[in-house]
Amino acid sequence: MADSEEVQFRLLQRVLGIAREAHLTGAAVAVYDYQTGFHFSCEADKWFHAASTIKLAILFGLFRAADEHRLSLSDQLHVRNRFLSVVDGSPYRLEISRDSNSEIHDRIGRTMSMMDLAEAMIVTSSNLATNLLVDYLEIPYIQQTLRSANIEGIDFVRGVEDHLAYERGLNNRVTARGLLSLFQALYEHRRHLSEGSQAKMLNILFGQRFNRMIPAALPPEAKVAHKTGEISTVCHDAGMVFLPGRKPYGLVILTEFDPNQIKRSEPLAAISGAVYESLVPKDETVKV
Repeated sequence: MADSEEVQFRLLQRVLGIAREAHLTGAAVAVYDYQTGFHFSCEADKWFHAASTIKLAILFGLFRAADEHRLSLSDQLHVRNRFLSVVDGSPYRLEISRDSNSEIHDRIGRTMSMMDLAEAMIVTSSNLATNLLVDYLEIPYIQQTLRSANIEGIDFVRGVEDHLAYERGLNNRVTARGLLSLFQALYEHRRHLSEGSQAKMLNILFGQRFNRMIPAALPPEAKVAHKTGEISTVCHDAGMVFLPGRKPYGLVILTEFDPNQIKRSEPLAAISGAVYESLVPKDETVKV
């Protein structure tokens, strides 16, 4: 790799250029490469609406709870669609039309294991699975697991589709640096997670079905453990990129735009490609 400062400068110019051409109203990037120690940040401490990337915090909390023997991943949870607002305890339900995995709704009245709910929460971004896990773990516990792992930049305050909380301005928020630190805690698992929990978490994240962002600009041999998040005005992707013959790198891309934006995932794919090209020179041979 060329001089680190030179690479950082060139990458910054590419990120800013992509953001400008895509008419983004906000963009943040955080990178850490375990192969070279290279790090990069652009607006990495800027807060964004988390969208579904907040599910990473819930996944982390779930596996911490399993390691602490608070639960077993094979434990069964009753599937229901009734939750209580963090504002006043009033009940609310999730709309099946807004959930990316309607199959979980088909299980209402039956049970599912913690592990199956975790996979649905990440792989297909099921909101129902998410709220069931949040209800069981409870928000204060998830917040505490983040603090104990020294993960800052993730503000988890409510379940999904708690519209009363939304109206009161209570939103889950993240920074690029915060999400990157979560993946670093996952990769450097010995202080925070058992080896078994690390392997299971990565396996779930490798199964992510929405791959139009970070993975889209990478070579076919790349494996990406990641979680996306998208609502009307934000589009995010956060994860770790594993390539043959080298250690992985962590990458978080957060973007904001006007609601009428048409191309949402393309800028993130372009930024991912720019990061890859900065870390893995064209003349570097990767052995498969």
